[in-house]
Amino acid sequence: MWALRALCLAGLGAALGGASADQCGWRGSGLSQEAGSVEQLSLHCAEGSLEWLYPTGALRLRLAPRLPPAAAATKGRSPRHITACVKPAGTFRGAQLYLEREGVLELLLPEAPRPRVRCFSWLPREKVALFLQATPHRDISRRIAAFRYELRGDWLARPALPAASLTGEGACRPCNDTEILMAICTSDFVIRGSIRSVSNDAELQESVIGVSAARIHRQKFPLFQVGGRPGRPVGSIRTPLHCGVKPGPGTFLFMGWLHFGEAWLSCAPRYRDFQRIYEGARRTRQNPCEFPVD
Repeated sequence: MWALRALCLAGLGAALGGASADQCGWRGSGLSQEAGSVEQLSLHCAEGSLEWLYPTGALRLRLAPRLPPAAAATKGRSPRHITACVKPAGTFRGAQLYLEREGVLELLLPEAPRPRVRCFSWLPREKVALFLQATPHRDISRRIAAFRYELRGDWLARPALPAASLTGEGACRPCNDTEILMAICTSDFVIRGSIRSVSNDAELQESVIGVSAARIHRQKFPLFQVGGRPGRPVGSIRTPLHCGVKPGPGTFLFMGWLHFGEAWLSCAPRYRDFQRIYEGARRTRQNPCEFPVD
């Protein structure tokens, strides 16, 4: 059984002291590895990528991110948990990716997976790693196992993750007042605007919301830009398909996070509701940060 063999190889590789590297990205070839060997790698960055040409043997990737200040919990406390997401390249072939947690393997990506994001969380004291096991093929040419990863501390209490991830049902629940107030302070983007369109991708199990921005309060990357004709900036925000988002009138405050270059929704209260929540919190000095309200 490949999973059991992979676990045995991981222990053998660790005992033999395989090569290791502290880096964000790694690119290598299985042609330089001995049959049955395990190469040891360490990932210490918040995001990066891996590309394994002609997979042979196995790779073991230790996850030990040096989290940026914005990802840590407030007031100097350590994050309650760490979340990682992996997104396979469309050409992912020749290997299977496992999550190794406290010595137990769980399959994350089979060979030739759909290009869907997989996420998982662990406590800071838990020992976790990614184990990339080459699958046996007579011809290993044209086989490349490649994926991108993201590592963060606490996202919001109810993180915006893709449908196949940790919080399927929770991702659709409307944010409560506390979550909304925290989201305006910590989100990668905060956009006031209206819904232009909603399109559904059944294969990826995602809905794509077309948004027309009346005001861009924050965006860490240029997600919303003015189109070819003069007018409001436009952009797209994703959410799990099963949430059943539909187009409708009104002005909303869209907030969320950037995952692999795509905007994912965490909270979207109607703007008038947000004004009421924020003004109430400011009167009682419960607002976690200052925010401009018209």
